[in-house]
Amino acid sequence: MGRFRAGCLNTGDLRQISWLSAPDYWHIEFIMRALLPLLFFLAQPFWETKPPERWTDGEIHTLRNYSPWAQPVEPDPVVVAYLATAAPIEMAEAELRLRMKKNASRMPEPDPDYIDYLRENRESQFVLAITYPTLRGLGKAEENKRLEEETVMVIGRKTYPFAGHFPPTPSDPVLRLIFDREVKPSDRAVSFRLYLPGLNFPEREVEFRVKDLMFQGKLEM
Repeated sequence: MGRFRAGCLNTGDLRQISWLSAPDYWHIEFIMRALLPLLFFLAQPFWETKPPERWTDGEIHTLRNYSPWAQPVEPDPVVVAYLATAAPIEMAEAELRLRMKKNASRMPEPDPDYIDYLRENRESQFVLAITYPTLRGLGKAEENKRLEEETVMVIGRKTYPFAGHFPPTPSDPVLRLIFDREVKPSDRAVSFRLYLPGLNFPEREVEFRVKDLMFQGKLEM
C-alpha cells in the first residue's frame, strides 16, 4: 500500500474513525443561512415587498381581481367581489387612477356620498363591493327587498345583515354593501351570501380566508 501513498486506518483509534466518517456539512449550513432572508423575501407577495408606484399594470389587475381581497364569482355573468376598504385594494385603485389620468378613458369616481360615508364610518364598518356587468333589471322593489332580506355575512355559525348599501350607477357600476367590522384575526373565514338584483342567477356566495387578509401585520378588510 505504500506504493500508492495510501495510509492504513488504525482501527483502534476511534477518534480517527469518527473524524473520517463524519460528513462535512458546515458549508451547506452556511449557504442556507445566507439564503434564508432572500428566500423569505421572494416568498412574499408583491404588495408586501414593493410600493404601489412600482407595481406593474398586471399586478394591479391581479390585486383587484384575483387576490386575497378580490375574486370572481360565478356563474355567468361573472362578477368580481372585493373588499373595497382593504388597504391594498385602495392603494391599487389610487395608483390606477393616477395612471389613467393620462388616458382618454378615466377610472370612474365613486359617489361623493359614499366617500363622505366612508370618512365618517371607516373605523366601525367595511365595504364589500360587487362589479355589475349590466344595470338592466335594477330598481324593482321586489328585487331590492330580497337583497335586504337574503344578503348576509357569515362568520362561523353567526350571520350578520348588512347595514346599508350604495347601488350601482351608469357612471360607477359597482354595488357597495356596508357591513359592521365583526371579523377578528382569529376567525378562519368570512363568507357572504348574496342576492344580486337584476342578474341572472342572483344568488351567489363568496368566501375569504381571514389569515390571507393580513397586510403588513394587520387585518385589512
